[in-house]
Amino acid sequence: GQVGGRNHGQDLRLNGRRVGIIPTVAQVQGLAAMAVHEPSADFESVVVAMSSAASHARHGEIILAEKATMTPVGRCQPGDVLGAVQGDVVVIGTSMAEVAWQVVDRLLIAGGELLTLVRGLDADDNLLPDLAARVREMSRTVDLEIVDGGQPRYPLLLGVE
Repeated sequence: GQVGGRNHGQDLRLNGRRVGIIPTVAQVQGLAAMAVHEPSADFESVVVAMSSAASHARHGEIILAEKATMTPVGRCQPGDVLGAVQGDVVVIGTSMAEVAWQVVDRLLIAGGELLTLVRGLDADDNLLPDLAARVREMSRTVDLEIVDGGQPRYPLLLGVE
């Protein structure tokens, strides 16, 4: 990647390392790619497998609105809880738990075997336990992975594979 004007991929290549770029648009897609990384496989196969896993991971997030603005589903006010799927705001609410559930519901409607929940700094204390219980009630076939990401601004990142 490009950090501070330096291309680290180029630096690694100069030192005899092979570098592959895994295209992602969301953090949880990076987690999906890492989950299929197989150090003993040949380089090209690893890049293909990781890219495929990343591209097939659907993603969502919960965001706290910082200012009043227009979204695809209407106007939000500061402090509103926004739920996004694949980068688009799909729900505005006041309850983090309810908005999170609506995002989970939309992500799982197309199926999936693994739901990853990444807890952010601003997540309500009961958000993940309550959401996990609700998911387990809804589906016994979906595996659940909970990660303490500690990210600012996004109380919850979600991924479905």
